[in-house]
Amino acid sequence: MNLVVNGDAESGPGGTADPVASVTGWRIAQGAPALIAYSLGGGYPTPADPGPERRGSRFFSGGTSPRTALVQDVALPADGPTGRAAVDAGRVRFTATAWLGGYAAQQDGARLSVEFRDGAGTPVALAVLGPVTAEERRLRTGLLERAATAAVPPGARTARLLLVLTRSGGGPSNDGYADAISLTLAPTAGGSR
Repeated sequence: MNLVVNGDAESGPGGTADPVASVTGWRIAQGAPALIAYSLGGGYPTPADPGPERRGSRFFSGGTSPRTALVQDVALPADGPTGRAAVDAGRVRFTATAWLGGYAAQQDGARLSVEFRDGAGTPVALAVLGPVTAEERRLRTGLLERAATAAVPPGARTARLLLVLTRSGGGPSNDGYADAISLTLAPTAGGSR
């Protein structure tokens, strides 16, 4: 089960290239994001461009700000096969995935970090995905999948997701793009020490 709320930019206001004042499930920490429809055109990613196979109708973009940052705090399960006892015994793995990209030859990009924190809010582990460079996209507009899998650190109780969309070149648009953001947990057969 994906623990991320609205990791696909489908909920709440949006659909155009205009910045939105709020994003369902996320806190806007900096900038002004846009939730753009794949059908918008005008150089933005379309259903024909590289991206998630099962994409919805919209994706995240940096809007018009040089740097846009979205934050989401996720509570890890308290009980069950991926609950606290299993985490503390080293028997839970996480997988973080995101489709990240940009526009044509521009180096605008997106980066997703997942920071696990203990009960006091102290960071105990960090995974970073992206950014995807224009060269990795073969100078095409689109999004490529990035993923990380590792053990959830013992003591972890929450995960803070930070999506940063950065404009690196000229032009009014921040063409860092993201979609299909996911954080899942799975029990492992044996513990790790």
